[in-house]
Amino acid sequence: KEQFSGARNDGVATLTSDQHQISIQGSQAIVRNPAGATVGRLSKIHRVSPTLGLPAPAGATVLFANGHASELEGATVSPEGLLQVGATTKMPVEDFRLHVEFKTPYQPDQRGQGRGNSGVYIQRRYEVQILDSFGLDGVFNECGALYRQTPPDVNMALPPLTWQTYDIWFTAARFNEAGEKTSNARITVWHNGVPVHNNREIP
Repeated sequence: KEQFSGARNDGVATLTSDQHQISIQGSQAIVRNPAGATVGRLSKIHRVSPTLGLPAPAGATVLFANGHASELEGATVSPEGLLQVGATTKMPVEDFRLHVEFKTPYQPDQRGQGRGNSGVYIQRRYEVQILDSFGLDGVFNECGALYRQTPPDVNMALPPLTWQTYDIWFTAARFNEAGEKTSNARITVWHNGVPVHNNREIP
């Protein structure tokens, strides 16, 4: 990794480190060495999750689509037809597969947990974190993490204002007739089409 400091002037962002200077204008970046010679050019890449827009399989319960949230309690829908944070499923859940599409806001004046921050809460016990974590380390409280327990295997967060996906397979903990836990819950999470937790046990 290489750390840069930067400034923007007349529509051009200039980032400078001890080894390179990068000038960004529009969708192009020019990389120069300390002598000012061009060593490379970078073009902006628009990444799209391969599971974005995934159709619901036959027999699925659709929690939210096209502005309708009849399966959710406490649902607030924006004037643009988007589901806001704070909704809960009406039905209790045990084992399931869930497809979620989300995007985080652009808040460059904030840091860490102060940026677009939410989560997918499962059984009010476990959380798959949603956070603007683009370009960060992918630690235990960033996007894709089992919040404050396990970091994602890889940080797959896309930039803010970009639609992203979670595909979650969850197996609930098991209990015997005495109410004693006999096995922990397990979870698999694909973030933007890449597995970041694979059949992971949740204590």
